[in-house]
Amino acid sequence: MDDLNKSAFLNRPDLHVETEGEFRGWRTWSRDNFETLNGPFYHRMDEQGRIHCAFRVESKHLNGLRNVHGGCFMAFADYCLFAMAAPVLQGPGVTVSFACEFLDAAREGELVEASGEIMRAGSSMIFLRGVLRSGERPLFTFSGTLKRVKRQMPPADAASAAGSA
Repeated sequence: MDDLNKSAFLNRPDLHVETEGEFRGWRTWSRDNFETLNGPFYHRMDEQGRIHCAFRVESKHLNGLRNVHGGCFMAFADYCLFAMAAPVLQGPGVTVSFACEFLDAAREGELVEASGEIMRAGSSMIFLRGVLRSGERPLFTFSGTLKRVKRQMPPADAASAAGSA
């Protein structure tokens, strides 16, 4: 189904759909410089309307012990909060609360996948929770609260225009 067109994804000028490779057909956002540098992170919607997120562990994601750095898990989980909330977010938002538990390590080459759910979506706040896994092995659990914001997002090319000034 992958029917993200009926959600806030339709209004995102920075939406990118992969056209080749392992994540062909998966979506990502190009506007967030931090996620672009630290990812790539991807998301898609399944036939039941559930959002799934994933990334393949590369050497840049590893800490000194050659495990995925905890900050990478946290950044990916924050990305997942927004991907999972997108069907109800209907515009920009910010993370106002984030909690997590580290359960196990992931290593280079592993596929890290996330699933989760919206616990409650109010008029200004969205509450979510999720889990990161490698195969059947749980790696990391997380929960977060997103706040809808009224300000408009800058045009997609504003960042590149500012960088060339």
